[in-house]
Amino acid sequence: MPTDATSTPPSRPPSTAGDRIRLGFVGLGIKGNGTLAIFAEQPDVTITALCDVDQDRLQAAAASLAALRPADAPAGLHEDFRDLLRRPDVDAVVCSTPDHWHALVAMHAFAAGKDVYGEKPVAQTYAEARAMQDACRRHGRIFQLGTQIHAQENYHRVVEIVRSGALGDIREVNLWREPGSPEIPEVPDCDPPPGLNWDLWLGPAPWRPYNPNRVHRLFRHFWDYSGGFFADFWCHIADLAFWALDLHDAPRYIRAHGARPPTGMTETAGWLDAVIDFPGLRLTWTSRTPAFPGAAKRAIGARFVGSRGALVADYTSRTILLDGQERDDLPEVPRTLPRSPGHHRNFLDSIRTRQRPDSDLDYAVPMITPMFLACISYRLGRPLEWDAANEVVVDDPEATAMLGRTFRPPWSLPA
Repeated sequence: MPTDATSTPPSRPPSTAGDRIRLGFVGLGIKGNGTLAIFAEQPDVTITALCDVDQDRLQAAAASLAALRPADAPAGLHEDFRDLLRRPDVDAVVCSTPDHWHALVAMHAFAAGKDVYGEKPVAQTYAEARAMQDACRRHGRIFQLGTQIHAQENYHRVVEIVRSGALGDIREVNLWREPGSPEIPEVPDCDPPPGLNWDLWLGPAPWRPYNPNRVHRLFRHFWDYSGGFFADFWCHIADLAFWALDLHDAPRYIRAHGARPPTGMTETAGWLDAVIDFPGLRLTWTSRTPAFPGAAKRAIGARFVGSRGALVADYTSRTILLDGQERDDLPEVPRTLPRSPGHHRNFLDSIRTRQRPDSDLDYAVPMITPMFLACISYRLGRPLEWDAANEVVVDDPEATAMLGRTFRPPWSLPA
């Protein structure tokens, strides 16, 4: 099922009401509320609908919206995202659900003629991310991945410096984020709180009794719903490497190892190291801050190792090690990239123009693929050889099967 990653951007015109873009929000936890506040600042946005399976969160978000944008209140309130998607007064959807819902919300939204701003990671599995990519193209929709740091000045400048050739030929990139998944204390299962639709929260994930330490902020550390801090932060820092190197080649070999926290409920990795080999490039990941120069004060970062020098960066700063000196910039390298109006603004502008946003699925799916493969390598305890053309792990049916997951009935990915 491979498709051309250089396909033309969607061209279907938006169905906005007059000069305003009408947004619906699905998932209103900490991230969802933060994104709601950012979009509420945009002058050409109307927020027409809110959705969450937790009534306490839904009502709290409605109260926040009433304070932020009195003209938009009361927005329509929904427990089931499918009811929100049926609304003709929603042009685009902002999805801030747990990861195991990302693909279903986005693909149903595409089919309903809605554009989507989706939080990272793209999806729960490689198969879901690819299905989203195909559906977005098929329905002619706009998708923006919530990698907000992509829009910031530091990332633009790092990309310019790396691409200028000042560091020489780049053959190694090191990525890290400290720490890994935390130790979550064991607590007993119990009845869900009255306002939470637990069955709908689980959705396509396997049925399990409600446990307060598996839900909301802690969901990310259980394989049913996410891939831990590794899956959470890979997109933010790998984005810099993929963008700077214009990395289109697929990885060939992936080797990951680590361990979950020694006690407690956490399932995902407390620490994880990975080596990912691309043609002519080795990319590494660790959840422990490395010892090389420039890394010590950065809990998350990327190091580009070139034949002439190196560059270490995090979200907002950079250190260039060149000719035996440390610098924070190379004035001789010109500014060549247009600066972003802001990640959320870029999404809204793309809805209007139907031009590709900065972090669309054709960019994001190849960028997220090594993370999916490293998670599989870690869980199986063995290296993988990736056949990108056929979308299989070579001579490893068990690993290939883990590229997707079985959905709990009646849920399935839309055709």
